[in-house]
Amino acid sequence: MKKLLLFCITWYGICMSTFDDQYIALCEKILNDGERTSNRTGVDTLKIFGHVFRFDLSKEFPILTSKFVAWKSAIIEMLWIYQAQSNDVRWLQDRGVKIWNEWAADENGVYKQTGGKELKLGKQFAHTIGTAYGWIVKKYGLTQNLIETLKTNPQDRRMIISLWQNEYFPTACLPSCVWNSQWNVTDGKLNLIVNCRSNDVPLGLPFNITQYAVLAHLLAQVAGLKVGEFIYVINDAHIYVNQIDGIREQIKMYREKGCPVAPKLWVNPDIKDFFKFDNSKDLLDIRLENYEYNLKISMPVAK
Repeated sequence: MKKLLLFCITWYGICMSTFDDQYIALCEKILNDGERTSNRTGVDTLKIFGHVFRFDLSKEFPILTSKFVAWKSAIIEMLWIYQAQSNDVRWLQDRGVKIWNEWAADENGVYKQTGGKELKLGKQFAHTIGTAYGWIVKKYGLTQNLIETLKTNPQDRRMIISLWQNEYFPTACLPSCVWNSQWNVTDGKLNLIVNCRSNDVPLGLPFNITQYAVLAHLLAQVAGLKVGEFIYVINDAHIYVNQIDGIREQIKMYREKGCPVAPKLWVNPDIKDFFKFDNSKDLLDIRLENYEYNLKISMPVAK
C-alpha cells in the first residue's frame, strides 16, 4: 500500500525533486521574461541575468528527473577536470564521452573557432582544449591544495578554486563556463558555492549541478566530513532559440504528471583517496540508485 501511494504521489501532479521545481521555474522565467540576444555562436538566445539555485545535499542528490541527464558522462567529465587534471579530449573519448569534441584542437594543435578564425596553439596542444579546465587545475595543483586544506585547516576562508586565469585565457579553446568554486566547512559539513559566467540551461546546467554535487560528496568523504549546502550562481542563464520546443515539452510533462523522486547517490565508502576513485567508463565507485525520469529529450548544442 505504501509503495502504491508513493507511486501515485510521484507521478500524478507532484514533483518529488526540488531541483526540478527550481529548474522548471527558471526555464519558465527565461521563456516568459528573457531578452532575445545574439552571440558568438550565431544562434540567438533568450537570457536573464543572475539566478541562484540552493540545495541541501544531505537531503537530496540534485539531478533532474523531469528529463534524463547522462549522469555517467557528467561525472566522467568532472573527474577529467579535477582528478585526471587533463585537457586532452581523447581521455574522454576513450570513455565514450564526446561532449568536448567540437572544442578540441586538431592533430596540429589548431582550433577552428566559430566564424572560421583559427587559434594556433601548437602541436603540444593537439587533441586538447588548450589552457583551460584541467590544464589550469594541474598547473596550480588546485585539487591537491583544496583536499590538504580541508584535512588540515578546514576553517580556512580561502578555499577557492579559480579556473579563470587571465594569463591563459587567449590560448583556451573555450574559457571556463563554471569558473569558480568556494568551499566552506561549518558544523562538520562541507558546503560550496559555484559560480558560472554563462550557462546553457537545457544542456550545460543539469550537467554542472550534478557534477559539483558529486564532487562535494567525494571530497567530503576523503576529508572525513558530511555534505552540507550547495549554492549555484549563474551570471547569464540562457536558452538557445532552437532548444525552446524541447524545453516546452519538458515543462508540459512536468505540469501534467509531476516527476519522480530524486535518486540516491552511492559512493564506495572504502575509498579514502580522491585520486583512487575509479574513472573508467563504468564508474565502479560511484552510482545512482533508482534514477527514474520522465523522458529523454535531444536538444542541439551551439558551438
